[in-house]
Amino acid sequence: MVGGDRSYPPYEFIDKDGNSTGYNVELTRAIARVMGFTVEIRLGAWSDMRRALQDGRVDVLEGISYSDERALTADFTPPHIVVHHSIFARKGGSPVATLADLRDKEVVVLKDGIMQEYLTSQNVGARIIRAETHADVLRLLASGKHDYAVMAKLPGQYLIRELGLTNLQAVGAPVAAENYCFAVRKGDAALQARFSEGLAILKNTGEYQRIYNKWLGVMEPPGISWQQALKYGAIVVAPLVLLVGGILLWSRTLQREVALRTAELASEVTERRHAEEELRNRQQQLVQADKMAALGVLVSGVAHEINNPNGLILLNLPVMMEAFRDAEPILEEYYRTHGDFDFAGLRYSRMREALPRLMNQTLEGSRRVKMIVEDLKDFARQQEPGLTTDVDLNETVRTVLRLMANLVEKSTEHFTVTYGEAIPLVRGSAQRIEQVVVNLLVNACQALPGPDRAISLATFVDPEEKVVVLEVRDEGTGISPEHLPHLTDPFFTTKRENGGTGLGLSVSSGIVKEHNGTLTFTSQPGRGTTVRMTLPIPEKERRT
Repeated sequence: MVGGDRSYPPYEFIDKDGNSTGYNVELTRAIARVMGFTVEIRLGAWSDMRRALQDGRVDVLEGISYSDERALTADFTPPHIVVHHSIFARKGGSPVATLADLRDKEVVVLKDGIMQEYLTSQNVGARIIRAETHADVLRLLASGKHDYAVMAKLPGQYLIRELGLTNLQAVGAPVAAENYCFAVRKGDAALQARFSEGLAILKNTGEYQRIYNKWLGVMEPPGISWQQALKYGAIVVAPLVLLVGGILLWSRTLQREVALRTAELASEVTERRHAEEELRNRQQQLVQADKMAALGVLVSGVAHEINNPNGLILLNLPVMMEAFRDAEPILEEYYRTHGDFDFAGLRYSRMREALPRLMNQTLEGSRRVKMIVEDLKDFARQQEPGLTTDVDLNETVRTVLRLMANLVEKSTEHFTVTYGEAIPLVRGSAQRIEQVVVNLLVNACQALPGPDRAISLATFVDPEEKVVVLEVRDEGTGISPEHLPHLTDPFFTTKRENGGTGLGLSVSSGIVKEHNGTLTFTSQPGRGTTVRMTLPIPEKERRT
């Protein structure tokens, strides 16, 4: 028996048809499924559900914020999300920004909720008014009976919209961030362990992220200070550095393993010709293991931590920019009347031009972080069998260039891309074609003796052959004529001393053949190499 709050959307609530639904409900049912037990979910008034856990009417609370006081009577699983709490006020009222502004005010909170405990423990000095549900909290505030309310921001905004309470809004920065967990009665270690294990399984399989994205997505707390913006920026950068370092370390480890395995298999090739097919299958497994180990595991563990703080930056910088635009006439008037003055450590005459530019640059950088994280997650995701989707070759190239921007910038100062117009869609797997483009571009970068040499990439249609074409040209060292026929042989490489495995072009050739296409190479030693990939245009696209 699992208990929860009947009025805490989108985490848990009873919908218009009387059904229990929300993020917590779907997460609970998913844990029950993977752990092999059944659950009955009962939603009610929060204070009653708290008592129901203690007297045994329910076995688990599916969503509860952790506190030291609550840990005396309940055991908690590891947190599965952080819930931000904000101050809510009527529009046009006295402005507040921090808990200190609530002293001697009447503040509405949920009965037996975490904010009741938090305001008491912080000695805020407010007169606390308790309500049975979060909807009641906001209704009391909207009616004008009390001064402010404190509750979780996302449910607050959801209920304001659903109940039509247009005179309410969240104000100031979040006042608290609480770890949100499952809880069982004190001492029920077995049930606690089962829910903890189920939660870990869902995170490793990616189902947790799907549930999170469906119900919560990127949260939208209010404006933040410059100090907080710098702090959140550091939180974004640190996991990305760890991600890149982990990928490089793991890649080197796999390269050494592949080199050792290559030596063993090479001695068997002369004795067993049928080993070629086995090698092809093995290389596919190695490449998938490489991607999933180096990207999938790291991305699934870091993406959530990156998205939360990056979401704060994405959604709150526009608020800060709007606030500065609103304050600018006042600052300008003060500047004209009193002369130049210090503003954030610099003279206002400089900051009035620099500040909007800095905020725009920060916002664009945050958008790029979000796009890169999503591209990494897509690239590392397990490939679906079959070639049944429409693929936009230009969009595939754009995705690859976002992933490889750093490598390309380090490798060459002369990189050009030409996208063909009206490129028809082809049938296949966008993820597998993306893997081919990555391999071709990596080889081109590695072939350059210095950054003064160029790389060009182009897509276009060959109407005579009825194919779409991707062409990668580099001004690298080129390939010897005797090596050209063997470029797509499994484990053939001229870069073994630099960690090459000879798998990239072999896998790429196999993928292109699966798509009924061709992969051809032309090269002149010392002058560079051109690689051309062609994919057939479907009949329906030819007619149009």
